[in-house]
Amino acid sequence: MPPDNRSLTGKAWVFGDEVNTDVLAPGQYMSGSIPNLAKHCLESVDPDFAANVRTGDIVVAGENFGVGSSREQAVEVLRALGVSAVVAKTFGGIFFRNAYNLGLYAIVCGEADQIQPGDILSVNAAAGKITVSSRKLALTCDPVPAFLLEMAEQGGLIAGLEARLSARGGKNST
Repeated sequence: MPPDNRSLTGKAWVFGDEVNTDVLAPGQYMSGSIPNLAKHCLESVDPDFAANVRTGDIVVAGENFGVGSSREQAVEVLRALGVSAVVAKTFGGIFFRNAYNLGLYAIVCGEADQIQPGDILSVNAAAGKITVSSRKLALTCDPVPAFLLEMAEQGGLIAGLEARLSARGGKNST
């Protein structure tokens, strides 16, 4: 994501504090496929979320989003549902790293509690800015470092490594 000329835009889905990986990827559905697991994402908090979230929408939360187990499926289901980013006051550390490893933007924003359900957001992760166009509100967030932006833009860590290897003709240059 170039720093000044591209932003993520989507409708806000707002949740509270301590949204854990067990509500993102409920354990009783873990043995199935990611698309099936995604149908149950956040159902204990908002039963309509998975059926109504649209590609490009943005999840917004309070403190400690993604706390809990280290399951990567918590990120995978958000990606499968088309969520482009998660904006939260703070993140569980493993979720934050999994998000970028799997190509999902995770934006730390101390002002996330000013965002309301249904707000239309434009997020410039590089600049650390969120514009709430539906209410003409500008929020300041932590800018995302360039290496994480690149990782997310490439679809995650593995996709980025595969692209680099492919660009080298498939050879590992050591």
